[in-house]
Amino acid sequence: MSEGLGRVQATAAARALIAELKAEHGPLMFHQSGGCCDGSAPMCFPEGEFIISHRDVHLGTIEDCKVWIDKTQWATWSHTTLTIDVVQGRGAGFSLEAPRGVRFLTRSEVCRVG
Repeated sequence: MSEGLGRVQATAAARALIAELKAEHGPLMFHQSGGCCDGSAPMCFPEGEFIISHRDVHLGTIEDCKVWIDKTQWATWSHTTLTIDVVQGRGAGFSLEAPRGVRFLTRSEVCRVG
């Protein structure tokens, strides 16, 4: 993890899928969705395809891909560290992995204090 808040990581399976997607699509980015289609799924896009605004928080970087979340959603999840994983099944959104029959999934763990 470099830059950002350092509050995101990825499983080995997610890192492997990210490498495949980068080989096919070039540089990537993630935005932690809080929307209607995929609930709170991490969405993967070619870098720059999703417009980042002042309302987004940079959580960190995984496999050279910046990961962002909406400021309001981060206020709810700010006590956690997020782990991006990949599972079988097709998501309903526009994330790059969808045609492969898998989807990214966010797991959260409460941060320990002290």
